[in-house]
Amino acid sequence: METVIKVEHVGKEFDPGKKNALEVLSDVSFEVKENEFICIVGPSGCGKSTLLRILSGLESATEGQVLYRGEPLREPRREIGVVFQNYSLMPWLTVRENISLGLKFQRVNRQEIRKIVQEYLEMIGMESFAEAYPHELSGGMRQRVAIARSLASDPDVVLMDEPFGALDAYTRILLQKELLRIWNLRRKTILFVTHGVDESVTLADRILLMSRRNHNIVHTYDVDMERPRDRTDPRYGRLTQTLLEALEQEQVQEQRLR
Repeated sequence: METVIKVEHVGKEFDPGKKNALEVLSDVSFEVKENEFICIVGPSGCGKSTLLRILSGLESATEGQVLYRGEPLREPRREIGVVFQNYSLMPWLTVRENISLGLKFQRVNRQEIRKIVQEYLEMIGMESFAEAYPHELSGGMRQRVAIARSLASDPDVVLMDEPFGALDAYTRILLQKELLRIWNLRRKTILFVTHGVDESVTLADRILLMSRRNHNIVHTYDVDMERPRDRTDPRYGRLTQTLLEALEQEQVQEQRLR
């Protein structure tokens, strides 16, 4: 498979060169292949969200570089969509208008916009809420709209920063299934940041475990299980336990350094 994103020795400091400089990423390197679903897992403060912002072009790296299909990534690109935890929907726009937003920026003609938006309304099961406003929707419904808006613009890569983190456990499981269904239909390349070990095992082809101790990727796990995944499968339990133990070990080592 072709490499879509290549991260080469990326480091990030806030206020570099100053006495109070804060290092959040250090020598991060990995590759993302075409149509891969990658989850990035790690404790709060390890640099997951900062890394995703660098991959989106919203932040610049202090060291190293990110390549998108062989070209340096220095600013946001149409080919890279982003879904944040807080939905980022425009409160004054309806569901239909929110989904169409990126298409309008791309100057897609009105007839094609109507067709694409209707397709995504049906895909996320929200045809009857097309004229509703964000404040009239549940958190899970708002997140489905945010995902549809990102995908409607037909990005090559979708970056997702804890998109289900604010939802209750049941809604989160439903949206995990929904996301996998849409991914199977569209086969986008997805990088998904999460705190949830269980969520990462449910979703990912590959899991990158980040450390708060050294702001880097310390382990990579291939998830060799067919989808949909069965939480009662012994392989599922073993991988979940392995990830939890690795996170616990990182915490122990971090405390020793204090």
